[in-house]
Amino acid sequence: MTILVSLYWVSLACIFYAYLGYPIALYLLVKIFPANKKTKPRSTPYEPSLSVILPAYNEGKILDKKITNTIQLDYPKEKIEIIIVSDGSTDNTREIAEKYRGQIQFYELPERSGKAAALNLGIQNAQNEIIVFSDASIMLAPDAIKNIAEKFNDPAIGCVSGEDHIEGRSSEGLYGRFELYLRNLESNLHSIVGASGSFYAQRKELCFNFMEGLAPDFLSVLNTVEKGYRAVTEPQAQGTMKSLKSVYDEKGRKVRTLIRGITTLEHKKHLMNPFRFGMFSFELISHKLMRWMGPFFLISLFLVNIFLLEHPFYLSTFFLQVLYYSLALATLKGLFNLQNNALGQISLFFVMVNYAILVAWYKYASGVRQEIWIPTKR
Repeated sequence: MTILVSLYWVSLACIFYAYLGYPIALYLLVKIFPANKKTKPRSTPYEPSLSVILPAYNEGKILDKKITNTIQLDYPKEKIEIIIVSDGSTDNTREIAEKYRGQIQFYELPERSGKAAALNLGIQNAQNEIIVFSDASIMLAPDAIKNIAEKFNDPAIGCVSGEDHIEGRSSEGLYGRFELYLRNLESNLHSIVGASGSFYAQRKELCFNFMEGLAPDFLSVLNTVEKGYRAVTEPQAQGTMKSLKSVYDEKGRKVRTLIRGITTLEHKKHLMNPFRFGMFSFELISHKLMRWMGPFFLISLFLVNIFLLEHPFYLSTFFLQVLYYSLALATLKGLFNLQNNALGQISLFFVMVNYAILVAWYKYASGVRQEIWIPTKR
């Protein structure tokens, strides 16, 4: 019985830490050890030369709008180049790109090779000192590039993440805001552990060849910190994306993303050594590893709780767990209009995200690797 009770409380503590304890710890640490010191404003803006790389696979429906959005960004035209790389697209991507001949550079992989290959081709042809990575699905604010570039005035900063905001009210948007909050805290403490995959920038000298099967945005941050630079956020560098059509779309996207993330973390596992990487190791373990272990803590808590039902306290906590999962199921089935209620949305998204993590671990343990890039349709 003592072992079961101990396991119950350890499981509960790990769940609490992953979702609430870590944000609280970050908040307190930022107050004590802020990494970002206030600096005097510059009399003139810092405007380094930029190369914007946009990988595309069958993005014909939104590519026209995306290219126009990028061309119209508020940045000196002589200091920015736009590179579109088609990953063996079979739609009208080439025809759309041809309309902007002279304003963009267009490269094409002869056959489907994956996002890493597309990004690598873009980097090989980029001429400027800062590389901006942007997906077709995100529309950037006019001053987004200007704000993200300004951060590189600090020579200690090697990677800067923008902010991707989801249009409208959705569980994906709520989760996204939570992640942005964590990123900003991490940025103020030391370094973020992952950039926005749809919009971030990096010094070209730190852009090493991406490997297919690894998450490019996650790998960029890890490479940056490994080389002794900081990776930070810029809240004023914003873009917007449409929300996913259903929670099932989000589940599929999360599984693919998580397999890449787990593979990347395993590839760079030495960064979790606190004796070598100090505060960053704390952030990496807390934000990534503990969160990705969440489903196992939840399952442990539920199963152990079954064996403790004779005690009124544990009976009540078991009832609360059943109630919470029932709420998520009812929301999934569209009962009581819960899909339009914040509590229903949050419960369903939390359960589906942890289910996606569990599926990703199973596939990863089975040897599955996400080798081919599948852009999320929004």
